Amino acid sequence: MLLQGRNLIQPEDFSIQEIDEILSLAQNIIDNPSKYSNICEGKLLATLFYEPSTRTRLSFEAAMNRLGGRIIGFSEPNSSSVSKGESLADTIKTVECYADAIVMRHPVAGSAAEAAKYSEIPFINAGDGGNQHPTQTLTDLLTIKSLKGSLENHTIGLCGDLKNGRTVHSLVKAMARYKNVKFVFISPDELKMPDYIKEAIKGHAYYETNNLDDVIGSLDVLYMTRVQRERFENQDEYEKLKDCYILNKSKMKNAREDMLVMHPLPRVNEIDVDVDSDKRAVYFKQAKYGMFVRMALIMKLLGLSVERHMIIERECVNV
Repeated sequence: MLLQGRNLIQPEDFSIQEIDEILSLAQNIIDNPSKYSNICEGKLLATLFYEPSTRTRLSFEAAMNRLGGRIIGFSEPNSSSVSKGESLADTIKTVECYADAIVMRHPVAGSAAEAAKYSEIPFINAGDGGNQHPTQTLTDLLTIKSLKGSLENHTIGLCGDLKNGRTVHSLVKAMARYKNVKFVFISPDELKMPDYIKEAIKGHAYYETNNLDDVIGSLDVLYMTRVQRERFENQDEYEKLKDCYILNKSKMKNAREDMLVMHPLPRVNEIDVDVDSDKRAVYFKQAKYGMFVRMALIMKLLGLSVERHMIIERECVNV
């Protein structure tokens, strides 16, 4: 399966086989990182972040640096010509003159698909508003597969802001492509999973509740999310809902011994720090997996492999 030159706007852009290729390569990188340390030598990745980010931006930058490539871009729009009124199309057309691939985060849903229309180099969506976050999904899939051994036969609980959470939207649609996966949606009525996501997973069992305590014992994975202040127009509504779920050591007593607690981060109050020492809490390990899966994604979209790199090196030596 060739991914060279492709875009990643949403997880469905790649087949299950193509996703498995990325996950397998990521695992190979984890097992033997030195083999990949100069695979992207001479390549440039442009990171265009119109919205604040810590893990996604730094993990992409760390990924490219660890592959031996380099980074250009901006971490907030006021440091670019966007502040002068430059259109998204013109920004993309300009940046593609300088880079080999583009990563973009933008606060407007649908902006990634729009931007990709103007890019002739691989384009990666690093989050567009409350819509999609496909590289976080790859991170989550790698975490579950590495720690559970498979992406099939799991009951996944998603808790918190399911209305605005692009990470949960992408993850649910991705996991629905695997066999015998069940979902439990845990949220207040105001933040329920959107109907279009539920429509997209027809054929898979799902259950909706506003009570975490009632269902935590049935879960293989609990995916916690923060209530996102930046998605609320009414701040009084945010204040009312921000602490609706707080996972703590007491609640964890009712969970399975092998349940994974995941979180895309950043967290606010939804996971108490007393859970951090629990072996089932894997959210910081999850963040590290994000770097490895992005290394694999960059390699695939640029058409790079260890074998090809070795051939090129031998040809250079023989010249």
